[in-house]
Amino acid sequence: MTTIFDLSADSLSGPSIDLAQYKGKVLLIVNTASKCGFTPQYKGLEAVYQQFKDRGVEVLGFPCNQFGAQEPGQAEEIGAFCEKNYGVTFPLFAKIDVNGAQAHPLFQKLKKDAPGILGTERIKWNFTKFLIRKDGTVYDRYAPATKPEQLVADIEKLLAE
Repeated sequence: MTTIFDLSADSLSGPSIDLAQYKGKVLLIVNTASKCGFTPQYKGLEAVYQQFKDRGVEVLGFPCNQFGAQEPGQAEEIGAFCEKNYGVTFPLFAKIDVNGAQAHPLFQKLKKDAPGILGTERIKWNFTKFLIRKDGTVYDRYAPATKPEQLVADIEKLLAE
């Protein structure tokens, strides 16, 4: 069985990151954008990261420009925006596609393992969230409108597993 730990992704600064380095951690994976109505969720994602990072939780942000061209910037601009406006310290990755023929393999896997409403594998919008167990399997998928702080109980549950 393939897990997300068999995949890699480019970091925002360029080098490829082997996702196997996150084995044994609870992951919150999110497709993000800097010019979206949900962009203020960066603050909540950072708060969740600060609350749980010392207990084995990682938040991984994947900028995506597929929804209303709401992530037009280059890597340096994205990183500076997130740090300046929301104090983001959790890992951000290079801008990717989450839908279509060029969708990143990580999001292909996430969508297959945790389809959305009516079984659709398509990501509907920015800030769709996936909570991942320590073994690399998907626990659940959350809608863009679901605020990061609403995931705390599920994160606690996964930490206890």
